[in-house]
Amino acid sequence: MSLYRFATKMVRVLPAEPAHKFTIKSLKAGLGPVTTRKPDSILATNVGGLKLANPVGLAPGFDKDAEVPDAMLNAGFGFVECGTVTPRPQIGNPKPRLFRLSEDQAVINRMGFNNGGLDDFKKRLTRRQGKPGIVGANLGANKDSDDRTEDYVTGLKSLWGLADYFTVNISSPNTPGLRDLQAESAMDDLLGRVSEARKALITDDYDPPIFLKVAPDLISAQIEQITGQCQSYGMNAIIISNTTIARPDSLRSPHKSEGGGLSGAPLFEPSTQILKEFAQAANGKIDLIGVGGIASGEQAYAKIRAGAKAVQLYSALVYHGPGLVMDIRRDLAARLKADGFNGLEEAVGRH
Repeated sequence: MSLYRFATKMVRVLPAEPAHKFTIKSLKAGLGPVTTRKPDSILATNVGGLKLANPVGLAPGFDKDAEVPDAMLNAGFGFVECGTVTPRPQIGNPKPRLFRLSEDQAVINRMGFNNGGLDDFKKRLTRRQGKPGIVGANLGANKDSDDRTEDYVTGLKSLWGLADYFTVNISSPNTPGLRDLQAESAMDDLLGRVSEARKALITDDYDPPIFLKVAPDLISAQIEQITGQCQSYGMNAIIISNTTIARPDSLRSPHKSEGGGLSGAPLFEPSTQILKEFAQAANGKIDLIGVGGIASGEQAYAKIRAGAKAVQLYSALVYHGPGLVMDIRRDLAARLKADGFNGLEEAVGRH
């Protein structure tokens, strides 16, 4: 048995959080899959100003402290989003806080932005400067912060020049009150201050895109409001969506009543529906990235047809391993060609 297959087998027998730590250590030791295959040219896309050779990205939460972005790029991801990182280190919520819902191909987490803080994150991104591949930074706020909006500005300033893009994450359900920043007045303050900080930092050779990540638990009026605000404040894309606090009746796992955010297969349908609503509200004026429940090329394609120019996944790796990304790339390219598209962007919103 190869070391990679042994590591994959070990992950599946360990409890969820130790399994994740083991995975990160294995990747740091060089045990992850490596692909040298170039993406099919039909998969190229441009989202929010990012030119991607393939649209399949790694969602944040997997590599919270920017320890293995290059290992995940080597596995075939078109872009990797590290974080969520907060200005100061924090241990997160009490354990246990990560649960596999195997019967549902889902995960519930209430991690609470556990991470090593900006200083360590910055050191790691600094060390990888000059390496190929698109790596983004997902910014969050400390749980005990007196001014959470300022935490996002602090993150932006600290990592400026080191990331290919930034994501303002206000949609985690595991930091009490964080989602309140999605309210209209709070959003004006947040995006206004982030926009001002950005303007002061931009140089002729560095003006990275900034994305906003939203929750799936929004109503139509909020979707219209957030879309308009993102356009007004110069956000480059909206990521739809984070985990949900909803619990579908279809859940079968004994862990189904655990508190936290639900991700994985049960999130696919609701997150795709809200993606369609954002696409209708945006009307092509701001790019969208689709996240939630993707575990196949068919599902990635559905997100694109719903209006996404790129996609991200994480929970499916728990059940299928990092080799999944290459399967999705192959299948997605085949589906685009079978439907007569010459490029991925021709399929965006064609539902």
